[in-house]
Amino acid sequence: MILTLEHVCKEYTKGREPVPVLQDICMTVNQGDYLAIMGPSGSGKTTLMNLLGCLDVPSEGTYILDGQDVGSLSDEALARVRNRLIGFVFQNFNLMPKMTALDNVMLPLLYAGVPLRTRRRQAEEALRLLGLEDRMHFYPNQLSGGQCQRVAIARAIVGKPKLILADEPTGALDTASGEQIMQTFRTLNERGITIIMITHEKHIADHADRIAHILDGRLVEPEPVQAVKGGAFAK
Repeated sequence: MILTLEHVCKEYTKGREPVPVLQDICMTVNQGDYLAIMGPSGSGKTTLMNLLGCLDVPSEGTYILDGQDVGSLSDEALARVRNRLIGFVFQNFNLMPKMTALDNVMLPLLYAGVPLRTRRRQAEEALRLLGLEDRMHFYPNQLSGGQCQRVAIARAIVGKPKLILADEPTGALDTASGEQIMQTFRTLNERGITIIMITHEKHIADHADRIAHILDGRLVEPEPVQAVKGGAFAK
């Protein structure tokens, strides 16, 4: 098991009134799972992704990630957890425009204090794995959308995380490029990386092994898509 949420709730304050966003979320994910979470706008899926990514903490309940209760950690400790365990892939790539593909991929390793020679070697390996060995010294504005997203995926995996969180990873791509990214995720999952993906597109979610639906802040029991490797959600 890589993570579990036990009766997690999240609320924000609007004026003087608390506004519930997530309600009684119970969720378990095993190492090697590939999950998609679908939900309409305002359903709470982005808040859930922020909690899973240690960008926020629950108002109530328990979040255990890799054996550690992260709900009470400081911001600095949460940042260390993110850097060590989680790789993020975003819809709009979030690449640094004045840095080459290689430098973008090296960036998380710089934050982790990895020596220059080692981080260059690991970044080159990640880019080669994504088929970008001939684009290492290109800048984002010299790359296609699909290539930019593959650079972003290389950046996400360069630190060898246990978990990839992907937020609408094909939302800014054409159909062919989106399909290529889905093939890349499947390859990474087959290498043992756990993937949790948020998407509003059913044909993209169908690439995962399970689909969970979130509605009005509540997570609905997932439906199997292909052969399920493990993991479960509960109401």
